Amino acid sequence: MYTQSPVRSSAGSSHGSSRSYQIGFILSLILTFIPFGLAMYPLLSRPVTLWTVVIAAGVQVVAHLAYFLHLNTSDEQRWNRVALFFSVIIILLMVGLSLWIMDSIHHNMLAH
Repeated sequence: MYTQSPVRSSAGSSHGSSRSYQIGFILSLILTFIPFGLAMYPLLSRPVTLWTVVIAAGVQVVAHLAYFLHLNTSDEQRWNRVALFFSVIIILLMVGLSLWIMDSIHHNMLAH
């Protein structure tokens, strides 16, 4: 008989259940269709649409981390959280500094 209990790896960490994956998939679909619908049928103002898309993207990232990557607050996940935090910092630095460099180049090119 098929059960929906989580599958355990050799390290003892949970890989989720079929129901967990289904919930994650449905959340992902909803969080994808909301911004897509707002972009295709602009019912809201541009700033509201932009913030709705950004918030939906953030919630979708959290849903993927929780339901597909099984990242949680347990002690077993400490190094995964550290790696995620480090990756987020590196990405923010790369994007932020790239935008700063491009703005600086744009400003300096117009000044001459």
